Amino acid sequence: MNKLRAFHALISTTLAGVYLNFKFEKKLNSKQTYIYCANHSSNLDIVLFCLLAKGRYHFMGKEELTKNPVLGMFFKTIDIAVSRESNISAFRAFKKAGENLEKGMSLIIFPEGRIDDLYPPVLHEFKNGPFRLAIEKNIPIVPVSLVNIWKLMWDNGYKYGTRPGIGNIYVHEPILTSTLAVESADALKEEVFKKIDSKLLHHDN
Repeated sequence: MNKLRAFHALISTTLAGVYLNFKFEKKLNSKQTYIYCANHSSNLDIVLFCLLAKGRYHFMGKEELTKNPVLGMFFKTIDIAVSRESNISAFRAFKKAGENLEKGMSLIIFPEGRIDDLYPPVLHEFKNGPFRLAIEKNIPIVPVSLVNIWKLMWDNGYKYGTRPGIGNIYVHEPILTSTLAVESADALKEEVFKKIDSKLLHHDN
């Protein structure tokens, strides 16, 4: 399934004239299980992670994605859909994600929890779940700054349209969690937030 969507991502971005420029702070280990955390402003975010992530991986995303004609196929099978309004749904989703991580499946998550209504987008406060999970399961976190993807397609592209161009993605060095206690989850969340925010377009980096 992951090979299928990587192929679909490559074809669809090429046909749309979108070229992705990945800059790595440190080369990732293709055999390592990671939790990828990124800012979220576009449905293209999911597509580009199909090209970035290696090996076995799955997404956690909003329940509405199950209704998408393409993404829904994956969110009904290997990915995890979660209702933003339900604590029980969130608990079950992170329990399932933890089981998948133990099986060697990397997790891709957007810790803001949604695409905001603001345009241009700003980075909003992160949810706690992925950071507690990273510490509990001893999984490195990879912060990813999606620098200008919203300029090519914001949200689903209906409101501001889409355009061809180069999408810049900055992949930060993985943060190891093996020495952290669960009580450090808030500090880890803040560290990841600052790293992602440091490379976004409202900065000079």
